[in-house]
Formats: sequence, structure tokens, C-alpha cells
Amino acid sequence: MSTPAEQFDLIIVGSGSGNHIPSFLDTWNIAIVERGTFGGTCLNKGCIPSKMFVLPADRVVEANEAAALGVDLSLDATHWAAIRDRIFGRIDPIAESGRIYRAEGCPNITLIEGTAQFIESAVDGLHSLDVDGRVISAPHVLLAVGGRPIIPSIPGIDDVRYHTSDSIMRLDALPPRLGIIGGGFIAAEMGHVFSSLGSKVTLFNRSAGLLSNHDDDIAELFTAEFGRRVDLHLGELPISTHRSDDGISLDGPSGSVTVDELLVACGRQPNSDLVRADVANLAVHDDGRIAVDDYMRTSIPGIWAIGDVANDAQLKHVANAEVDAAFWNIAHPHDVRTVRQRAVPFAVFSHPQIAAVGLTERTAISQGLQFSVGRRDYAGTAYGWALGDVPGFAKVLVERETGLILGAHIIGPQAATLIQPLVQAMQFGQTAEALARDVYYIHPALTEVVENALLDALESAH
Repeated sequence: MSTPAEQFDLIIVGSGSGNHIPSFLDTWNIAIVERGTFGGTCLNKGCIPSKMFVLPADRVVEANEAAALGVDLSLDATHWAAIRDRIFGRIDPIAESGRIYRAEGCPNITLIEGTAQFIESAVDGLHSLDVDGRVISAPHVLLAVGGRPIIPSIPGIDDVRYHTSDSIMRLDALPPRLGIIGGGFIAAEMGHVFSSLGSKVTLFNRSAGLLSNHDDDIAELFTAEFGRRVDLHLGELPISTHRSDDGISLDGPSGSVTVDELLVACGRQPNSDLVRADVANLAVHDDGRIAVDDYMRTSIPGIWAIGDVANDAQLKHVANAEVDAAFWNIAHPHDVRTVRQRAVPFAVFSHPQIAAVGLTERTAISQGLQFSVGRRDYAGTAYGWALGDVPGFAKVLVERETGLILGAHIIGPQAATLIQPLVQAMQFGQTAEALARDVYYIHPALTEVVENALLDALESAH
């Protein structure tokens, strides 16, 4: 290299979960490289702002559904700008204060803003990266660079100024007509937000239903309920798109739809190519994820990877657990740890809300497992009656031989909260019998839907 590299003990690429630096590294000379907004996707473009938008959307749905409870509520208006500014008026200062703290308040940390790329394989145990012309090196590099939206190859899409989850929440105004391409959790959450706040939403999805990676019973009910508020074009994608005087035309097999704004939500891809993982000779999966072992080590000694660039969960709580293990292992090579969390839950904050952990019924069958299924509708519990017989249920899969819970799936109000005891039971090896019978469930609380689903599975096993 023509210019000597600045040398550090550790280089962290990415300031999302990578910014969770533990105190035992306070004496290390650390560089943090960030190519975008400080704080990563979750804080700025993902889970936090999206859920802050979901809350007012939920309030609108509750008002519209209140008549079933004998209460007449009128919705006077929704104020997009006020909702947006409340959200980012809180998030943006947090991101900026985090950037300033790392740039000015941490003597052992150097914040470098730009795109980091490997420039050669390790030399004398040091890994070197170029950050927009600034060369840095270290014996340890932690890649926490996340992912970015996938853009489908649809003729004309690059000319219509589409949005992704990176930008859709910062629109200047609520679009009267919103088009969505995709049927995963981003499409489900943003479709809920915009349809509730007043947009006419039209959604195109390649699959015949939404959330196709979920349990079939969950996906079926969600698609039916979501279709009451969103115009669904299932089993098809636009074959072309173009901008006209009236908006954006989405031309599909069944006709053309014109919208004012377009959200592309077709999944996300890891940013391994942006750091030039190939130059460092890192092993990479077919989908672009950097290969790591149980200790978050890559195929090259001294390089570590966590989060969306290394796993297929794409969940903030998974990235946080992984980075804790990675930092510990970087500093304690003779006392390495794995990620302790085995049961990984996730939720879709749409309407209805969904939460899940473990295997789907389809996957359990494909693995040849012997299991019992327990299911209880919300409407079969006392609090479900209070909710007005809303559609929703809890479903559990219990292995016949061991009595352990293989998977759990909930759709309906408070699903993301109700799933937690099932997550804990799976993590700590607690049987369905113990979880159902050895603790009290408050009556008449909504948690009884979990209790009764477990009891139903136990009855099915006999």
C-alpha cells in the first residue's frame, strides 16, 4: 500500500448492533465505520419508527371497530405530518446524539463516516479496509453492516421514483393511493399503517397468500383479514410500470392500477458485497450472507460477522445477542461463548398482529416429527368475548415423545406479548404439561388463550 494504514485494535463496520460496545473493551483502540445514518436500520428505518406508526394506525382501526362493542366513535381526521414529525422528532435526535457521543465523547473510539471495503487479504495478521480513501487496519474486524432492500427486475421500475422501507415513512404527505409490491412483514405492516391512516392501498404479491413463510393457518387467516382493507392482487406481480400524468401505472396480468406512490417491499439482501467480502476471501452463502460459526467467527481468523449480514432471521434481538457473543469472544479467545438463545421469536405488527416461535406445522411434518397440535380461538376465552369475538387464535405444536413445544403461532390482539411464556418454555426445556398445569393463568385474562391451546395439545396427544 502506498499510504501506511491507521492501525486499531478493533474495527467495527456498522453502528447498529455494532454500537453495543461493552465496557471490557474500554482500553481497546476501536474504529467504528458507518456509511449511513448512525444507529443502523432498526433505529432509523426499521422496527422502531415502523412500530411508532403502527400505534396510531391501531387506534384508527379500534375506532372503526368500536361499534361492535356498542360504542360509537367518530374519526375526524388523521394528520400524517404530525404523526411523522412526532416519530422522527424523537428518533433523529437520538441518532445524532449517538453519533456525537461516539465522535467526541469516547477517547478510545474513532468514528469514521464512509463506506468500508476490504482492500486485500490479511497481511501479518492485520485486516485492511479502505474508507473512501482512508486506509485502516486491525487484527480484529467485526462486520455488522446489515442489509438493504431487494429491488425486483420489473421493466420501468427504476424510472418511477419508488420507495422502500428506507424512505416510505418520511413522505411529505399521505398518498391518496399507495401501491405495494411484496407480501412479507414490511408489506403487511406498512399496508396496515397507510390503509388505516387513509390511503387506498393496492398490494401485488407473487405468492397466492401473504406471509407465506408463516404457519399455513396463520397466513390464511391473515390474508383474509388483511384483504378486507387492502386491495390484494395475489399470485401476480406487475409486468411493467411507468409514470404518467396521473401517477404511477402498475401493469399486471389482470389490468393496470394507478397509484400516487409505490413501496417496494420484496425482502432484503445482506450488504456483504458492499464491504467486498470476496476481497477478504470470506466464505459466503448463496444468498450473500457471510458464513459464520456458532461463535460468530467467519472463515477468516480475526474477522467476525453478526446480524442481517450473517443470519437469515433479520431480527434486531438476534443481532443484539450475536454481538454480545462476538465482542466477548474477540476479547476472550480462550473462553469463547455461543449465542445462548435457541428459541427465536418474531412478530408482525400489522392488523391482526402475529407472533411466532419455532417450527411451523408444515416444517414439522416435512421433518417427520411426531407431534400434537393444540389450537384455541380467542373467541373461546372470556376475554375474547370481551373483545367482541375478534378473529384470532393461538396454536402450539407439542412433540409426542418428549412433551416439548416445537413451535407456537398466535394471531390476534397482543400476540407479540402472549407468545413470551411459550418462548421461555422452549428456551429452558419446559414441557407443555408443566407450562399448562404448573402455573396459574389469570382469569379472565387473554393469556388463557395460550393456556387452553396447550391443554388442547395435551388432550390431542392422548
